[in-house]
Amino acid sequence: MTCGASGNYTTMATCITRSPEETFALGEKWSRSLRSGDVIALVGDLGAGKTQLVKGIAAGLGYAKRVQSPTFALINEYLLAELIVYHLDLYRLETKHDVAVAGLDEFLIQPNGITLVEWPERWFGAEFFTLNDDKSGFVNKPETNVRRVVLETLSETERRLVYEDFGV
Repeated sequence: MTCGASGNYTTMATCITRSPEETFALGEKWSRSLRSGDVIALVGDLGAGKTQLVKGIAAGLGYAKRVQSPTFALINEYLLAELIVYHLDLYRLETKHDVAVAGLDEFLIQPNGITLVEWPERWFGAEFFTLNDDKSGFVNKPETNVRRVVLETLSETERRLVYEDFGV
């Protein structure tokens, strides 16, 4: 795994992972800096590694049970000793209105735990996750408590993750 600072903002970074295990390990590493109220938005095509990253984050926080994408349930809750991790999958919702009607606002705006969101562009809009042409950072810098992560498939095993730095 290789990581480094990049982009227009000092809080931008990019990592290249070369296996699912490295993507998992990156999630474990990031988990050390997460606190209640954090929202992590994970953008990427099917198979890009979003759920693998969530598995690493959950494991790093001490969750030892099975983690899977809540595609049909919309949300899975992982109960830890002092924290709840909310894992949302918005794939089946098509618009911001669909997300609002599903009653998910509480997990995205003022969560009482950590919220990990797959397919967040359904809520925030694709422009929120637009990368610069050189893939070194995000085009816009809105005021929000959401940390953005874009996962890109480079090969069968390699992934590029461009993200707002997790401070680890």
